[in-house]
Amino acid sequence: MAYEKELTLGAAIARKAGDLALKIREGNIGIEIKSDESPVTVADKACEKLIVEELTAAFPGDGMLGEEGATQESGNGRRWIIDPIDGTRDFIRGTGAWSVLIGLEEDGKIVAGHAYFPARGEMYSAAKGQGAFQDGTRIHASNVQTKSEALICCNGLGFMHRFGFANELVDWLSGFWTVRSMGGCLDAMLLARGSADVWLEAQAKPWDLAPLKIIADEAGLVTFDFKGEDTIYGGNYVICVPALAEELKRFTAKA
Repeated sequence: MAYEKELTLGAAIARKAGDLALKIREGNIGIEIKSDESPVTVADKACEKLIVEELTAAFPGDGMLGEEGATQESGNGRRWIIDPIDGTRDFIRGTGAWSVLIGLEEDGKIVAGHAYFPARGEMYSAAKGQGAFQDGTRIHASNVQTKSEALICCNGLGFMHRFGFANELVDWLSGFWTVRSMGGCLDAMLLARGSADVWLEAQAKPWDLAPLKIIADEAGLVTFDFKGEDTIYGGNYVICVPALAEELKRFTAKA
């Protein structure tokens, strides 16, 4: 099976990093503020170091890109994209809506990934052409067809004022069945398992998105940035059920 080693070892490494984060959280997590005003903790740094060391040992020659500064050039067209703790604010406050994100990019395409939620004990994973899974059970997008039936998760509301659609956002959201915002990576995985139907993310880096993209794609969802392009490098993101893709592209094009 393609990517079998990557999936097996990636899951083990994500769990190991998650256990380390939980252990660190029992003590002083050492909060600092980065240049972009986002928080970082001792756990973010320690977990990224662990993940990079383990992946490098298992896959020498692969490149690395991590939120906390890990960079390693690829010698083979493959690169691991890592967010050791996605949702650091949730980690700090103890909401449980944070995850360890590990994605594999091959020749510019995301081909495998994991999203592990240590506080919840949930592992989401996928590889290209092999489906998406939660704790070993195959998961699928919902079959919702209309906006009025759809649950939308709107993440990064504090950043939405930057976009051209800001003044229309509340009225537009009122047309959905309901609106939720429980945490970026957690919301995205709710879509993958069919519990939600649209994810609108105002601010995201590649390490926030890499594994979420492949898991969403393999669950039968559609992914694109606010310009409608199939990229994790656009700075924002949409995941949705196929029936609502054109509606979302029309709205976010106003950005």
